Amino acid sequence: MATDHPGKNNPSTGAVNSQITDAVTQANIKVLGEAPTIAMGNLYQATAQALANAAHNAVSAQQQASILNQAAADAGITLLYPFATGGQEIAETDIEAYLEGILEAHRKSKNK
Repeated sequence: MATDHPGKNNPSTGAVNSQITDAVTQANIKVLGEAPTIAMGNLYQATAQALANAAHNAVSAQQQASILNQAAADAGITLLYPFATGGQEIAETDIEAYLEGILEAHRKSKNK
């Protein structure tokens, strides 16, 4: 059975070993000293993430624009060759007469 002897580490006297208080003080100072560095690291990380998201969104928008451009080109070509069902039919026709027919159809559609 331990007896209560007054001394440095006796809880009943309220005294704490100076090595313990020094260790706690050093840990607190370390945390306070590192706080600005950690805050800046968090800021840089958040900024990098935001820039990466912006770059990803830009690439995605470019891909979507490319798809739309391809669809528009396809629609335009379809309008140029409304009566063609195959490459052989176009090759067998007189190109000048075919283009004249397209121009005539275009003029008629404008006059309506």
